Amino acid sequence: MTAACGCDHREEQAGDPESGERAWWRDRALLVPLASGAFFLTGLVTETTAGESTAAGNTSHAMFWIGLLLGAYTFVPGALRSLFTRGKLGISLLMTISAAGAIALGFIEEAAALAFLYSIAEALEDRAMDKARSGLRSLLKLVPETAMLVQDGETLEVAAASITVGDTFLVLPGKRVATDGTISSGSSSVDASAITGESMPVDVSVGDQVAAGSINASGPLELVATANGTDNSITTLVNLVEQAQRERGRRARLADRIARPLVPGVMILAALVGTLGSLITGDPLIWVTRALVVLVAASPCALAIAVPVTVVSAIGAASRFGVIVKSGAAFEQLGSLRRIAFDKTGTLTRNQPSVVTVLAGEGVDHERVIEWAAALEQFSTHPLAAAITAAAPSTPPASDVTEQPGEGIAGVVAGQSIAAGSPRWIAPGELAAQVTAMEAEGQTCVLVARDGETVGVIGIRDELRPEAPTAVASLQDQGLEVIMLTGDNARTANVLAGAAGITDVRAELRPEDKAAEISASVAQRPTGMIGDGINDAPALATATVGIAMGVTGADAAIESADVALTGNDLRIIPRALNHARRGRAIMNQNIVLSLAIVTCLVPLAVTGVLGLAAVVLVHEVAEVVVIANGLRAAHVRRSQAGSDL
Repeated sequence: MTAACGCDHREEQAGDPESGERAWWRDRALLVPLASGAFFLTGLVTETTAGESTAAGNTSHAMFWIGLLLGAYTFVPGALRSLFTRGKLGISLLMTISAAGAIALGFIEEAAALAFLYSIAEALEDRAMDKARSGLRSLLKLVPETAMLVQDGETLEVAAASITVGDTFLVLPGKRVATDGTISSGSSSVDASAITGESMPVDVSVGDQVAAGSINASGPLELVATANGTDNSITTLVNLVEQAQRERGRRARLADRIARPLVPGVMILAALVGTLGSLITGDPLIWVTRALVVLVAASPCALAIAVPVTVVSAIGAASRFGVIVKSGAAFEQLGSLRRIAFDKTGTLTRNQPSVVTVLAGEGVDHERVIEWAAALEQFSTHPLAAAITAAAPSTPPASDVTEQPGEGIAGVVAGQSIAAGSPRWIAPGELAAQVTAMEAEGQTCVLVARDGETVGVIGIRDELRPEAPTAVASLQDQGLEVIMLTGDNARTANVLAGAAGITDVRAELRPEDKAAEISASVAQRPTGMIGDGINDAPALATATVGIAMGVTGADAAIESADVALTGNDLRIIPRALNHARRGRAIMNQNIVLSLAIVTCLVPLAVTGVLGLAAVVLVHEVAEVVVIANGLRAAHVRRSQAGSDL
């Protein structure tokens, strides 16, 4: 995070991100400043109690020098390297010049205080960053070290990292899933709360997808790996979060932009203060000293620390309730949104079509209608076939089955000629009015005929997620406009939008149409787009903030989005927006405080009201204050969706 006060030396000290947060007594970057402070305080005590003793005075002087050298070691080498290798005038260069000037003037005690306070503030910021990151890297601990590989009917314990796509592995009750997979045998319930943030266990059976890191709660499961052990949904989460930590938002770069003109500006101001004051008063010692104090007073250290700590803390906190933010800029913009656009299929709906209505003609039982259709549909690859077979209480055998692509399917069931297909292929007959009403409700109708006579109709719909109305209402309560963008027909879109509480519906849109709608919306106000499919990728990339539903969604959607939800609970969205707005408020508090400190300290330094030690103390205490305030963004209270975090 080069925007921080010690940006020059921090680049040299970045540790291995996989090392996580270190214990403070093992952290050399913290121990050196602490040692600097210990020697500095020892010097103060010795100086205070020494009286007229020459030996004690020399001891205190030596303590100050040792404290000065230890503190300076943490930032002076990096400042000089940046100056001579890249020509960079960083904030730590101001501190280096100030310390050197204090030494030249004989103010060893003040120089030691500056070096100690500056170095300890930098070390505290490093610790703050480590604390914010440690929870993110701990996601990797959700993946077990070993897995039970199934080969030729036998199970072998192997390293989880060695699992490859297509391998079959066994997960016993109480164990975590080693990598993403599809259940090939068994049924159970799994706890995926650590990954998705969903509090309730989910029942799973053959054919269901299970994410790495989930806990198998009951029966044994055999899964076929759909991802390698080293490249699964957990590692995806970690990579996305680490990308967020490497990229800083617009405000996080503010200190860098200020520092570029500020450093030479402050040097010129200090030179003028020292030169003009000396010429006018004839007392160069006083005015050169004040010039050094100006250098320290104008360093925007607190400003540089204010935003990066807040952003990293807030992004880490968001990951704990299922929101992965890819960059600091995305986090800041997330809190600025005024309009949210939802895709329909797979976002507001489950993208799992299900049977919602079964109507039968006179003299025919409802169960017979769905069973006859299921007998045929079990042979079909049509997307609606699975919904029909899943809804049937039983599936009788069928023979002589033939399918007409785009129209329907026919065959012989229990000696009767049965057909199932669209109203374009099978005439509704006496059920025409019911078919029209069902289609008006957004249902797709499959008609069932027996021996050429229409005997029933099955209505299928991709149902709204149950939490969608609550999530939409929460967003609207926060003052956001909510719209729907979908490629589906207007009739179905309007029905589902009405059920969700959305009045602004744009239907029958191609991917480029969605992107154009979002582009027009962004021109009016900050707009977020929420989607999950490949067809949503252009709109996600065009939005102020693109939000992808679930990291297991389409790769194109995830790569185009700025934010990814690890689960599919829409109530996370208003919670995430609340969290982002709170983070922005904390950033603004830190920025105002930091600028106020610089604004107040510079005139006090020029007029001599505050000396070097006082300015150093105020500046570095301010850094600690903004660090502590920024870390507040890491605290997340469990609350209902849409409430304040």
